[in-house]
Amino acid sequence: MASHSTGDGGIPPRDAKQRGLTRFMTPGGAYSTRNYTVYDLRKVKGQRVLTETLPFTPEEATAAEAAGIDTMKVRFDASSPESAIAIRHAAPNTFMSFSVALTAAATEAEAVRLGYDAMNLGADGIMCQWSPALVRAATDAGIPVQGHAGLVPRRSTWTGGLRAMGKTIDEALWIYKEIQKLEDAGAWAVEVEVIPAELLIEISSRTTLVTSSIGAGSGGDIQFLFADDILGNKPPPWPRHSKQYRNLYKMQQELQAERVAGFEDYISDVSSGKFPGSEHIINAPSGLIDDFLAAVVENKK
Repeated sequence: MASHSTGDGGIPPRDAKQRGLTRFMTPGGAYSTRNYTVYDLRKVKGQRVLTETLPFTPEEATAAEAAGIDTMKVRFDASSPESAIAIRHAAPNTFMSFSVALTAAATEAEAVRLGYDAMNLGADGIMCQWSPALVRAATDAGIPVQGHAGLVPRRSTWTGGLRAMGKTIDEALWIYKEIQKLEDAGAWAVEVEVIPAELLIEISSRTTLVTSSIGAGSGGDIQFLFADDILGNKPPPWPRHSKQYRNLYKMQQELQAERVAGFEDYISDVSSGKFPGSEHIINAPSGLIDDFLAAVVENKK
């Protein structure tokens, strides 16, 4: 999808709908266009599975939008927001939640402030691992919140580490109740991580929340996979639930090897006198050096 950001903050062009975009105003007061709003995403729940990724660079975000990824997340640090801002600008028309750290807010007031800061920078909502109390504070302030259930990595000390969740009846019921708490707190969506695929199917059909599945099968409303995994940016081992559609890591290693080889060849040529060669230098015009030497000798008198 091509970028059609207004840039100057003016009212978006009226042909946005013909281009599959919705005109709206962000909570920060900027006119913009998006492929989806929260309203749209809630309407398509249960109708079809959407795609979601988390890009780590503006280049990845631009590519994801051009390919037609439905929604994105981006990591957001209010003390150093430059990366999130750059990624937001790189994909101006894609619905994007800013993912905030568990420890970024310690009080309800801080949760609201952090959410507002994110949305002032162009977030369409926030994604968090917060308690229902902090989620409720943010949603009461009008901030769209996506919660987190199942394997919640930053809370994994309470659940036995980084492992699949929901494989016992007690855990399955606990996950369902956690999702109900987020629903009651006003969240619009929930990321569900590493639970049995069949369990997510049943839970997703029993909640109004839009469910984003990562490692939880195809029974959610959104299928989420990190850009690192899709593009193969890192070497194995890879997460079991991931799939590498490209092998950019191999290409990066090959590119780095070419860099090293280039420097080695340069050093070798300098040492052997092959560089610079006649084609790399400028030859003095006839008589210039003789005139130069004569002038130098004259200046010494």
